Amino acid sequence: MSDVREVRVAGIDCGTNSIRLMVATVGERGMRVEVPRIMRVVRLGQDVDKTHRFADDALERTYRAIDEFADVLREHPVDALRFVATSATRDAQNREEFEDEVEKRLGVRPDVIPGTEEARLSFLGATSVLHTQFGDQLPPAPYTVIDLGGGSTEMVIGGDGTDVSVDQVAAAFSMNIGSVRMSERHLLSDPPTRNEIDQAVADINEHIDEAFEKVPAWRTGTLIGVSGTVTTMTGIALGLREYDRDAVDGAVIGFADACSTCEKVLTMTRAERREYPVIHPGRIDVIGGGALVWNCVLNRIGDAVRDHTRRVLNSYVTSEHGLLDGIVLDLGRRTLAAR
Repeated sequence: MSDVREVRVAGIDCGTNSIRLMVATVGERGMRVEVPRIMRVVRLGQDVDKTHRFADDALERTYRAIDEFADVLREHPVDALRFVATSATRDAQNREEFEDEVEKRLGVRPDVIPGTEEARLSFLGATSVLHTQFGDQLPPAPYTVIDLGGGSTEMVIGGDGTDVSVDQVAAAFSMNIGSVRMSERHLLSDPPTRNEIDQAVADINEHIDEAFEKVPAWRTGTLIGVSGTVTTMTGIALGLREYDRDAVDGAVIGFADACSTCEKVLTMTRAERREYPVIHPGRIDVIGGGALVWNCVLNRIGDAVRDHTRRVLNSYVTSEHGLLDGIVLDLGRRTLAAR
């Protein structure tokens, strides 16, 4: 009989654009996925930047996905479930209605986490698989993880391995910029005008300036990008005919290729984006805003590293493992510790 201690847990990541579920067994030997990630684009954050309220149709789309997740969880009972809500829910004045309905349908109340906690969990998820992705040839620390969501973008840097362990957060900041927020706030034309793009860039750079006051991004040894925007940009940069999770996860993309891809996607019409199967249909109208944020972040971090250290940082690592993995791994570890 095995004496290995483990628990089965589930995590739900409810973001501004999508909602995701994962069920996994977490034990002393790590995490083993039991039910692969299920993702539904629900656009919960539709117009929240403007109205500060959830739209009725956005709530209905989200509830349908939650009911689907409830069916999956009935088939795969878990020891613990955590429902994490992020940027859109933080901003919505009618969030209590949403929280009550989620509790009624799932039996757990949403945990509306601050941006710093979102950053910590994203960092945990992204760095937990580096040995799987790279083996013993780990990329250089410190690791900076960028989680580019629909409503917010988290920037978090870990330790250098000397003063602070490489898998521990040294500094983090959450910026109120993302694919949905920038698209709804600035990129209103199809395709966006140069004036709209310039206004969005100014907005994004103000937030990056604020983040740099808290996060020493110039220390970055390896940049890791997570979220649907980043993985989509990577898929396009790789020339994939359709989205391939295995090809994208762990892919190293040069800044030059990434920025040209971002510029191309940003200036496409929505009809042109529909010709790219790599782009999820639910991202067609907001991926331009995400591409612009990613382009700005890459350029600003690359410049910061060069200006402060004279080193050249000209590529990033793509990760399919971010906030959701962090939610599940953290919940599993805490559940085990409580037993």
